Amino acid sequence: MRFIDIEDYNPITMQLAMPIYDRMRRVLLTAGRTIHPNYLERIKAIGVSTLVVEDAESTGITLEEMLDMPTWMDTIAVVQQAFEDASNKKRLHIIALQRAVATLIKEVFAHKTIILVPTTSLSTGLVMYAHSVNVALLSLQIAKHLGYTQGQLRDLALGALLHDIGKAVTDQEEEHPLKGFDIIKENREMSLLSAHIAYQHHEWINGQGYPRKLKGQAVLDLPQVVGIANVYDHLLSNNKMPPHEALEYIMTKSDEEFSFKVVQAFVNSVPSYIPGTKVELHTGEQAIVSKINQNLQRPVIRFLTNGEEMDLAENPSVVIKRVLNNNQEDGK
Repeated sequence: MRFIDIEDYNPITMQLAMPIYDRMRRVLLTAGRTIHPNYLERIKAIGVSTLVVEDAESTGITLEEMLDMPTWMDTIAVVQQAFEDASNKKRLHIIALQRAVATLIKEVFAHKTIILVPTTSLSTGLVMYAHSVNVALLSLQIAKHLGYTQGQLRDLALGALLHDIGKAVTDQEEEHPLKGFDIIKENREMSLLSAHIAYQHHEWINGQGYPRKLKGQAVLDLPQVVGIANVYDHLLSNNKMPPHEALEYIMTKSDEEFSFKVVQAFVNSVPSYIPGTKVELHTGEQAIVSKINQNLQRPVIRFLTNGEEMDLAENPSVVIKRVLNNNQEDGK
């Protein structure tokens, strides 16, 4: 199982490993089947640009650290409903949100890390809500390394799920944090800290963020956690940046946009290379990442030539030189 760009799909050698959904969250194509060229064009037309497939080279790769699709889609539905309620000036369904938060916390703490499902694997109409779920998942993963209490975890997850809810009532980028703060604050069952996450997730400790240009310790830790998760998911989905490059990018923002403490927790939380990623080693050999053991930055790889596996954590002299696209394999 691995992620591929839809342009790299080969119906002869690949089959879907996970379903494809339309903007109403209905299954268009089920897992285990190939995609007819006519369907492929339809899928592209609704905005899907990433597929989860199985082929000979990814056999046995499970992506077990990824949230299962039904839970991901159910949580997306909860967030979508919250946005629609906010847009219609209705009170949010707090119980549904709290249940979603409890599920995400349980899932994150049951795994050693979290592999995000790309928002680009969904119809354009669901991307905003899927992004919010991914931000919540990654925020909780970072929080595991910061020792937050259960109450803080709940406030963090709720604020992360709703960090962009201001966009339900405004299309002005610099206005949405304040609008989101107001929406959450109006629902008294929610913590004021969750509201401040929506308010501050674009603030930077160097004072160059928005909407208030807060500086230093005036920017709370929880909004910084969500801010990093927000940037990371956008880099993966919008910029199509490989995880190791996105991680390195955020490391450059330490003590500039985000505190060193929060950036370090992020680095200790996310893998540089996710299973299914094809790589070239410094020796010129090609391999596929097969699993993540204890070291998130040094995965287990499987050589494409002979199928043998090597744990890079136990072989420090072996270095990944670059990530391969399909058209870079075998020197093409």
